[in-house]
Amino acid sequence: MRHRLRDPVAGLLFVLPVLVLFLIFRIFPSLGAAGMSLTDWNIGGEWSFIGADNYVRLLDDVNFWLSLRVTLVYAAIYVPLTVVVSLGTALLLNQVVFMRGLFRGMLFLPYVTSFVLAGVIWRWIYEFDGLINGLLAHAGLGPVAFLQETSLVLPALAVVSVWKGFGYSMLILLAGIKSIPASYLEAATVDGAGAWQRFRRITLPLLKPTLFFVLVIETISAFQVFDTIYVMTGGGPARASYSLIYGIYDHGFRSFDFGYAATWGMVLFAIVLVVSLIQRRFMGRGEV
Repeated sequence: MRHRLRDPVAGLLFVLPVLVLFLIFRIFPSLGAAGMSLTDWNIGGEWSFIGADNYVRLLDDVNFWLSLRVTLVYAAIYVPLTVVVSLGTALLLNQVVFMRGLFRGMLFLPYVTSFVLAGVIWRWIYEFDGLINGLLAHAGLGPVAFLQETSLVLPALAVVSVWKGFGYSMLILLAGIKSIPASYLEAATVDGAGAWQRFRRITLPLLKPTLFFVLVIETISAFQVFDTIYVMTGGGPARASYSLIYGIYDHGFRSFDFGYAATWGMVLFAIVLVVSLIQRRFMGRGEV
């Protein structure tokens, strides 16, 4: 019995520090936020239990439904674009032989830069006298108000986030591509399959578990967008970029209504969980 228990106990001891940190900084704060959402909690630390009043208030809050729509539209733009860019660059890097490490590092570099720095740079690029409108002026086209038009601000922000974050998913997908046995692709080539057929019939099906992971983490990232919005638009124009996380910040650190901000956070958690389960359903349980 001691021999059978030795390996699991040893493994548990190795992961115990991470588990403790996870409990302290993830589980306990989440439980605290769930409890706080049932209270009227102000900046002075005074609170009173109000039950589900915050959730009833949220259902009648026009700003919540606006922020939910903004977040869903942003996620619908950001997630597919990130997956396509990440998968495309991973496939290209898989074919690179000369200076492969240099190209990987260059493509991964934006991921390790600051969101604030990226936001400041891209805000200048999008300005009327910025880089993009300067190129459009040379082409004889009028300036485009990327961050001032309500119909353009979310795609513009999504492009910034894709540029900033695609490197992480690219490396994960590249690792997934590398794990596909080369003999499968060689056999398909011998049978006369072209590049598209090999990708569609072999690479993509075997990459499905990795794609599911990338979809989940990028969806969570899309629902948690804040830094780019805070630096570049501040939720504007006319609340066209007022996301759920920005709403939590607005209620918690501007209005100091912490109980109501926690309610927004719990609803966001539930939405992300449901979306992840739906993605799992469509990706196929048996292959994840």
